[in-house]
Amino acid sequence: MASLWQSRYLGVAARGLAMGAADVVPGVSGGTIAFITGIYQELLDSLSRIGPHTVSTLFKEGVAVAWRQINGTFLLALFSGILTSIFSLARLISYLLEHYPIVVWGFFFGLILASVVPIVRRIPRWSWQCWLALLLGGLLAVLVSEMRPTEIAATPYTLFFSGALAICAMILPGISGSFILLMIGIYPQVIAAVHQFQLSALTWFGAGAVTGLLLFSRLLSWLMHRFPSVTLSFLVGILLGSLKIVWPWKLAVGEAIGSTEKLAPMMSNVFPGEFSAVSGEPSYIVGATMASVVAVLLVLAIEWFHWRHVGNVAQG
Repeated sequence: MASLWQSRYLGVAARGLAMGAADVVPGVSGGTIAFITGIYQELLDSLSRIGPHTVSTLFKEGVAVAWRQINGTFLLALFSGILTSIFSLARLISYLLEHYPIVVWGFFFGLILASVVPIVRRIPRWSWQCWLALLLGGLLAVLVSEMRPTEIAATPYTLFFSGALAICAMILPGISGSFILLMIGIYPQVIAAVHQFQLSALTWFGAGAVTGLLLFSRLLSWLMHRFPSVTLSFLVGILLGSLKIVWPWKLAVGEAIGSTEKLAPMMSNVFPGEFSAVSGEPSYIVGATMASVVAVLLVLAIEWFHWRHVGNVAQG
């Protein structure tokens, strides 16, 4: 029994590592990873249980009861993985995006495209409301992709509200919190704070993220339970629309975006041949295609293992 417990939460921590790595990339959402690895609903439900009543339970019934009420071990394992990944992999992900951007974006393009499959499989029936939600989700993602970077000062207030806004995007599959930070012009400051461990900046940003996470997760959990088909259809639309953001072949438009130019998917999408002709650089079409195929196979394998596990549990 203990080994099963350990393997369960080691698996949750591993999912957290993958979510943290995705969250570092401007254009990829950790919520996508949570969904395709089968923990999205549990994550929303666990977060939605945290509130003023948790404090009341803590004082009336003790730490153990309050901990079980919020599914504390699950959240601890998951966020330990996320934070470990962010602090340990931020430099690596930045390096890969700097030197192998097309191959990395190819991988995430395949990852997001394949992520549509597990979500569609969970929609029990399609109605006109579902199709409308899918269209609205796609339009939202496309509108986000058309945003252009601005620049704001990294003050305690802007860091707090940036954290709240980014975390709301982060738990939506398909919309990246890092991408939103890039658009409002505070992404470089946040990455610098992570690299240099600027405690004050990280505290304000983290406070905003926690606040936004607790409020938005409650709304999403309610929607998933009350209107599952429409909500999932909306998420499918977001994923499909976000493919525009992670298309691997881009040419810069207008002025360079500071030091984040190669990191920012704020360019015009072009075909591989046009990219090579205009930029004079290789299109890496073989590498990007192989990375996409690997990502698709990875998602489908995770989905297959998930349903096999569900089937075994049902039979047991």
